[in-house]
Order: sequence, then structure tokens, then C-alpha cells
Amino acid sequence: MTPFDYHAPKTMRSAMRLVQEFGDDAKVLAGGHSLIPSMKLRLAAPSVIIDLGGIAGLKRVTAGEETITIGALATHYAVESHRLLPSKCSLLPETAAEIGDAQVRNRGTVGGSIAHADPAADWPATMLALDAQFDIAGPNGERAVAASDFFVDLFITDLQPDEVLTGIRIATPPENSGGAYVKMRQSASGFALAGVAAHVTLDDAGNCASVAVGVTGVAPAAYRAPAVEDALVGQGIDAVADAAAHAADGVEEFQEDHHASGDYRAHLARVFAQRALSQAIERAA
Repeated sequence: MTPFDYHAPKTMRSAMRLVQEFGDDAKVLAGGHSLIPSMKLRLAAPSVIIDLGGIAGLKRVTAGEETITIGALATHYAVESHRLLPSKCSLLPETAAEIGDAQVRNRGTVGGSIAHADPAADWPATMLALDAQFDIAGPNGERAVAASDFFVDLFITDLQPDEVLTGIRIATPPENSGGAYVKMRQSASGFALAGVAAHVTLDDAGNCASVAVGVTGVAPAAYRAPAVEDALVGQGIDAVADAAAHAADGVEEFQEDHHASGDYRAHLARVFAQRALSQAIERAA
């Protein structure tokens, strides 16, 4: 690890001032589970670290009647253990529980994972399935970006170098809705070889009024599966298998490494889409 200067601002205004001052020489530190290992391997060598850990409010998780908010520095465990989320949106604590191990969940942050945008991370799929909005602070003020517009490519997001992710907002799902997250874990890291998050809302007849499916681990960036969603809207659980067969449609490049081939990841996307959608519909009924 190369030497660096360390700054620990107490307000977002101070943090943004430091980001502006040091520019590309600086890296923002959240939980450190992505940045610190990269620095130890010298894959990243910032001369300045800006630690957001002391900024009040960024660790807060609230589950309101209309909106669920997650501060960027909320840990995975804070979501997993939140007393209201299982009844408000069980997909969130379910996803959190799938991340790494207890040590990772107690230190790693939701915002850090999203901003890092590892192609095998768990949160991107769930944020896509829940139509999350990301709050971003920058030199020109604040802006909101939909999850569907945020994940661009391998470790690339819509977040600009002079911006900081501050929080996540999700519309509280109605009572006749349900979600599920299904993945295959890499045995050592716990990352997803492939993972699918599904969220559905049912109409009075028990058919899908709305469907959202997010896929991770399969392509260079997490993605929505619109072909699956379109095939299932207006249909019931009997249509899930045919709809899920489209989970890899439109993917131009599949992830390939020593863990799994692209073809196998595409196969897992289809299988896990069927499982996640079936579970989501059963939970919504």
C-alpha cells in the first residue's frame, strides 16, 4: 500500500470541498471492503483518502409508509437486522443476508457496494428490481438517478468523479407485492456467480400487475430483464417458466472467468429468474 493523506470530514459540505480540492488524486472511503483490498494489491493508489464515516445521517435506515430510505453508509447488517423491513420490503433484508459473511456485513456499506459496482455484487440486482432512486451530491447540488440508469459497465456508473452517493430511496411496496433474491455464491468470496432479484405486484385476480427483474454476475454490469417482465405482466405463476427463459436476452457480453463460463452464467440467470419470480409471486399472494 502506498502512502496517503487521510481526511475525515464531519459534514457533507466539508467532504464535497475535499473532493473538489483533490479531484482524481482522492478516493472516498465508506466501509473500505472494496477500496482497502484494492490499495493493498496496489490496484488503486490514491494519494488522498476522504473518510465519510464521521458524517451524521449517512448511516440511517428508515422504513416509512410511503418511502424506505437507506443512507449510503448504512451497513449491510443494518438493513438485514432492521425491525420494520421484513414487513415493509423483505427483499432488502433477504439480499443483505446473502452478502459475504458476518464480518463483511457488519463493516461493508450499502452505498459503497453500489458505487463500486462490482459486476458480481448483490445490491445492484435488488436495487434494479425495486426501482430504487440514488441520491447524489455534487458541485452543482444534489440530483437523483434511477437504478436503471446508474449501472453502466464494468465498475462504471453514472456517478461522476466529483460526486458522492449519499443515499437510496425506494417506494414502500404495496401489501399485494412480494420479492425474492436467488443466487449461486462463489465459494470463497461469497460474490454471485449469478444472482436474480425479482419483485412483483399482483392484481385482484392474482396475476402480475407489475414485474421487475434485476440480474447480477452475468454481464459486465447488473441489468434489468425487460423481456422477462413484459412476458409476465398480466399473467400468473403458470407463465413464469416461459417468461424466465428470456432472462439473458439482449446481453451482448457475458462475464467469463475461471469460476464459470458465459453460457453457464446465462443458464443460471434463466433458472434463478424462474425461482425468484415463483417465490415472489407466492409471497405476494
